[in-house]
Amino acid sequence: MTSEATPTLPTKGENRPDAVAYGRDLRQGLGVNLLVRDVPAEARFLVQAFGVSVSYFDDDFAIVAGFGAEWMLHSDGSYQSNPLIGVVRGSDEAGGVRGAGIELRLYGCDPDAAVVRVEALIEVDAEAVILAAAMDKPHGQREAVIIDPEGYVWVPGIPI
Repeated sequence: MTSEATPTLPTKGENRPDAVAYGRDLRQGLGVNLLVRDVPAEARFLVQAFGVSVSYFDDDFAIVAGFGAEWMLHSDGSYQSNPLIGVVRGSDEAGGVRGAGIELRLYGCDPDAAVVRVEALIEVDAEAVILAAAMDKPHGQREAVIIDPEGYVWVPGIPI
């Protein structure tokens, strides 16, 4: 991220995309959809921690973009008829972490700056965890490991 101001969230519910048109316009490649308990809180955390942008959000859905990728957030409630919801709830009830076993890597996101921003969010009230502070890794990246309030693991990184 550059020294520009951190992006802000748009007005909740404003400019909702047409679901069919949005779905048809998704480009070929890997898609990421994170199931979260609180879409607005997760969207706000991602904007504040990593400087990503949110083009749309409401209580059940958000479109997030940054560092050359776009992904979605869906609330548990919006997934009631999806078989995956039982797995997510089972993990929550067993004290597990929703994002266990996967790292969401943000290549091009300064890990030192992200850690500073997340530390500030933790001081306010965010239940995030800095699992590993920014450090140079043997594979040529400087990266940190941050667990967001929903339990997802984010790894901001830049080339050394």
